[in-house]
Amino acid sequence: MMHTKLRPAKLALGIALALSLSACQEDAKTTHTKAAETKATETKAAVAAPAASAQVTAADAIAFITEAEAELAALSLEANRAEWIYSNFITEDTASLSAAVNEKVTATSVRLATEAAKFANVELDAVNARKLNMLRSAIVLPSPMEPAKNAELAGIVAELNGLYGKGKYCLSDGRCLTQPELSALMAESRDPALLKEIWAGWRDIAKPMRPLFEREVVLANEGARDLGYANLSELWRSQYDMAPDAFSGELDRLWGQVKPLYDSLHCYVRGELNEQYGDEVVPKTGPIPAHVLGNMWAQQWGTVYPLVAPKDADPGYDVTELLAAKGYDEHKMVEQAESFFTSLGFDKLPDTFWSRSLFVQPKDRDVVCHASAWDLDNEDDIRIKMCIQKTAEDFTVIHHELGHNFYQRAYKNQPFIFKNSANDGFHEAIGDTIALSITPKYLQQIGLLEQVPDASKDIGLLLRQALDKVAFLPFGLMIDQWRWKVFNGEITPQNYNQAWWDLRLKYQGVMAPVERTEADFDPGAKYHVPGNVPYTRYFLAHILQFQFHRSLCDIAGDKGPVHRCSIYGNQDAGAKLDQMLQMGASKPWPEALAVVTGSKDMDASAVLDYFAPLKTWLDNENTDAGRTCGW
Repeated sequence: MMHTKLRPAKLALGIALALSLSACQEDAKTTHTKAAETKATETKAAVAAPAASAQVTAADAIAFITEAEAELAALSLEANRAEWIYSNFITEDTASLSAAVNEKVTATSVRLATEAAKFANVELDAVNARKLNMLRSAIVLPSPMEPAKNAELAGIVAELNGLYGKGKYCLSDGRCLTQPELSALMAESRDPALLKEIWAGWRDIAKPMRPLFEREVVLANEGARDLGYANLSELWRSQYDMAPDAFSGELDRLWGQVKPLYDSLHCYVRGELNEQYGDEVVPKTGPIPAHVLGNMWAQQWGTVYPLVAPKDADPGYDVTELLAAKGYDEHKMVEQAESFFTSLGFDKLPDTFWSRSLFVQPKDRDVVCHASAWDLDNEDDIRIKMCIQKTAEDFTVIHHELGHNFYQRAYKNQPFIFKNSANDGFHEAIGDTIALSITPKYLQQIGLLEQVPDASKDIGLLLRQALDKVAFLPFGLMIDQWRWKVFNGEITPQNYNQAWWDLRLKYQGVMAPVERTEADFDPGAKYHVPGNVPYTRYFLAHILQFQFHRSLCDIAGDKGPVHRCSIYGNQDAGAKLDQMLQMGASKPWPEALAVVTGSKDMDASAVLDYFAPLKTWLDNENTDAGRTCGW
């Protein structure tokens, strides 16, 4: 996708209770507030685990799994409906109803995880062993069994979320702005002094988080040990169908594959920004100051494209203008996205999708506008909710969101616990895979574009994508690299901030524009840290989408450059995709991956193939300009 902000799928149980799947957007303030309410109840609702017994048998474990699955299935319908109503009719009453059902959900998830832990050493068949492990590892932030510590952790969770959700910074001109407002300014402004002020100012809201986060880590690690894990790092990494340390090794391998492409992009962007701002703001060598990359966290760089765009890069068309010229309204945009999937052989969306989804922002009430895909009944009641703008960006977002919906419907016949993606990177990857097929060729096929631009225009299109998708990769990796080292004790509270910037330098080649000390807590300025949202899923999604796209293009028989390929209209590709989607989470993710790609290994070489013309161009530009790459 071309979006510049990411938000996790909201999986309250960490398994199959999909309350909403976001289209890569940071939450609005109202949603941050709601997250605080939800998270605050997680540890408060904990129920002490039953006493471990040496007498538990496989039959006991299977009986527990069967009962747990039925309980979760029933609860999911209640929770999904409450969350949908809250998101579409934001009032104090609907917020209260949603908070109440979320308390019930979190209480249930804590209880079932602690009960599942007592069966950890029971030998089971593969299916039930998989279900048990998913129940046991469902809690992102496990609470200790002592009631006093449960209450303490609940209070910390609520306070951390509140500090972020209520955070504002008052500019020197007197304007007090929220994070979305500050981010919009960073995307638009080219004033380095203002950018530096915004960058530093927003991070002030995180300073009070530091002692709270330190204590939270202690308590959550204790909770993880109660569930049978060495620490929270091991619990988080245990959800990927391989040993935790082996999974960490996989991430390092994938990053090693794409790092040369990132290095070339980094070198080019640094050089162009140096020409824009001068040596005092952006040096010709070394890391890039984080405040000039157009994003609050320097996680994606798409908004600086006008500053670094190649000469004569204009492809000669504007999709927003094409949509207007062809009379596309919000409904027609969704219909067109549906036709992408039906062209692959998928069934049309149910009538209830059209009558129950939200496409246009209502004038008579408040709603949560960030784009999301919903599966309310775990069968056919699938919906999207977004305040569609008639723009190129939202045209892509809609295709992405329907990717979630068609995935949800594909695995509807799986047992409840397996009604989810193969791993947490797959759901976002599928939506983005579809979005990669929104090429000029596709636009021509559906009658929006008369003529596909020649290959000379590809560099601009590829650079625009790389500024978001390639630039994101090291950021998507380092967030959890930092947290895992915090959880396992490798990073201590004495060097939280230094370790954060050491990793940002190592992976991203970016640096703070002003001096930072251990009085700061810069990780807290990114929602996913105080919000306790795992982040590695986004790195995986950015790798997998290109691997899926390349394989589906091969299945479709497309012989051209992979960045020009669209699988629109190819039912062979659609059949293979559907086969994988139907598996849900029923098999280890390498088996699901192999259905489409023929390999059980994630492979970032597809990213290199997609951006191959750009890599050649970047290297030539850097050489011609005499740039010294690296940092």
